[in-house]
Amino acid sequence: MRMIFSVLTIASLGAIAPWALAAGDAASAPMQATAPAAKGASFAEGEIKKIDVEQSKVTIKHGPIDNLGMPGMTMVFRADAATLSGFKVGDAVKFKADRVDGAIKVTELVAR
Repeated sequence: MRMIFSVLTIASLGAIAPWALAAGDAASAPMQATAPAAKGASFAEGEIKKIDVEQSKVTIKHGPIDNLGMPGMTMVFRADAATLSGFKVGDAVKFKADRVDGAIKVTELVAR
């Protein structure tokens, strides 16, 4: 009976706090997801692979993003239409990205 209770307790904790199972550091995971944009984010370099102004998204193949602790990769970011204005696929760019309202967003974008 105790074993069943323990299994049910563990299963219910996973349902209540799924971030705790997915995050490497469960104690800091909720703060990371809701943290406001960090001040002084440095520029990362990348290349625009896709732009979707209607969905407010841009795909960038980028180097490390230090303020997010993120290695280089290709990923989709949120970005305002005004931020994307004047850019096209293939452009080499420098950009700042940060967590904004729970999503990673390009907050500044300039040509390299």
